[in-house]
Formats: sequence, C-alpha cells, structure tokens
Amino acid sequence: MTIFQAIILGIVQGLTELLPISSSAHLNIIPWILNWQMPESFDVALHLGTLLAITLFFFKDWIALLKGGYNQVVNKKKSTEGKLFWYIVIVTIPTGIVSLVLDKASDMICETFGIEMILIALALIVLGIILYIVDKKSKSEVSLENMTFKQSFLIGLSQAIAAAFPGTSRSGITMTVARALKLDRESAAKYSFLLSTPIILAAVLVSIKDFEFTFAFLMGVLASFLSGILVIKFLLDYLKKGSFKGFAIYRVIIGIAIIVLTFIM
Repeated sequence: MTIFQAIILGIVQGLTELLPISSSAHLNIIPWILNWQMPESFDVALHLGTLLAITLFFFKDWIALLKGGYNQVVNKKKSTEGKLFWYIVIVTIPTGIVSLVLDKASDMICETFGIEMILIALALIVLGIILYIVDKKSKSEVSLENMTFKQSFLIGLSQAIAAAFPGTSRSGITMTVARALKLDRESAAKYSFLLSTPIILAAVLVSIKDFEFTFAFLMGVLASFLSGILVIKFLLDYLKKGSFKGFAIYRVIIGIAIIVLTFIM
C-alpha cells in the first residue's frame, strides 16, 4: 500500500466513522472501485486514528466520567458523570460479546455467498430511510444528563447490529436509536461518540498484533486522526440546528450507486 493510498483511506475513515454514513462501507467501496489492495488489518488500524480523535476531543469529558464513576462507587457520591460512566461500562460488555459473534457470522455469510457489496448497499439504503423517518418524527425531549439506563442500554446494544450488517454504521445506528428514544440530536451524537470509545479500543487491541507499523500506516492513522477531529467538531455544531436528513439522503444515493456498479463492473 502506498503512502498516498494510506492517507486517502485515513481521511475517509476519519470522515465516515464518526458521521452516520458507515466507515466499513466506504473502506470497502473505495479499494473495490480503484482496485487497491488493502491489508485486512489496515481497516482496524485506521480506527486508531479516530480513537485518538475521540479521546482527545472528549478528554475533559472522560476525566469527569472517570472521576464520577470512581466517586459513585468509592465515596458514594452520585453525579451525572458517574451515572453515565457506569452506563457506558455496563452496556459495553454485552455489546462487545454480541458484536464479536455477529461479526464472525456476517464474515462467514459474505465469504460463502460473495454478497458483501450488495449487503453493504442494502444496509446503507435501509438505515438511511429509517434514520430520515425517525429523525423527522422524533421529538427532542431528552438530554444526555437526563438519559435513563434503559435508553442507554438500548442505544449501546444497537451497536452490535453494525457488526452483523456491514454498511449499517455504528454511529448511524446508535444515533438513530437515540433519536427514536427522543434524545436531542446533539446528545445523540455525543453519546454515540462516547459509547464508541471502548468498542473501538477493544477492536484495536485485539488486532494490534497484526498491524504493520510502516510510514504509510503512520500517515494513514494521522490522516484519520486529523479528519476525525474536524468531523466531531463539525457534527456537534451542525446538529445544534441541523438534522440528519442530508446524511440519510447521502446513504441512499451511495447505496443505489453500489448496486448499479455491482452489475456493471
């Protein structure tokens, strides 16, 4: 893999992992169209960049969450930060287990029937339509601070669906479920980012032994990190007044384009 290819894929990872448009879809589509050879571990390696972006951007939030979680257990001091920390911890464990099982099953089906690109296209289209409808009809009645454990659990567990259906998008499905549960858009996005941190960290740690620490690798991770920082800032600002409509339409267009290309390539 060339440095140029690594940088392009890193930028794509940073943009699409954190927006509700699916990084797995785009990291499959681009090498497929351009006939690039991407090592299997490079996909996960690029997640290191977005992990660093989320960690740095929400560094103060994570410090507050960790302190809150500690104080709630040790000093018996309840706080919003402590509550959110333990919500994230509790939901991450079953989500990680279910995601691992569904991911292996999905890979087996795709390899057996050779239908990965079609599944990606369908996932993009279906969730795009669902995201549009849910976002349009759902009220913004719940903030991050007022979220219940049930809401947190359902949002977190929905991440496993992204493992079962490539193209679904981890951020896409969590933001959709959050909106369905009446979280405001900004809270839905922020909680999605916080929830993704331990899951991405686990994926990176599991695959780190397979990483090829070349200059191209480092440039790809750097590109993913920088674009990830910009995307987080953009999305949180945009959702203060904007909606998910544009992302939903984009998903449907890309999904249709993939189906067309599948039959003509």
